[in-house]
Amino acid sequence: QVQLEELGGGLVRPGESLTISCVASENIFFFNTMGWYRQAPGQERELVASIPVADSPKYADSVKGRFTLSRDGAKKTLYLRMNSLKPEDTAVYYCHARVASRVYWGRGIQVTVSS
Repeated sequence: QVQLEELGGGLVRPGESLTISCVASENIFFFNTMGWYRQAPGQERELVASIPVADSPKYADSVKGRFTLSRDGAKKTLYLRMNSLKPEDTAVYYCHARVASRVYWGRGIQVTVSS
């Protein structure tokens, strides 16, 4: 059973940066796609960023230029570096992975941006 564990959430002030991590139980290049979704209170879960196994990352317009995906195969980890954080980035962030028709989710991690 594939497991995804999110790490590194917390409370930051507007304008600050934060990196969150997703540690997988499998070789991350086993997945067709990995990425991050987020869900704010009262809103639907939305895609933040994703990276296909052999292509460039793609970002939601709301985070383009501020967020950066990266991955470390040896550590089986996907990272999301979030710069210039805004209060509207406050949400539970979920790691997501897909292989063929199978989709896997982490439990989610809270990121709060507030002064």
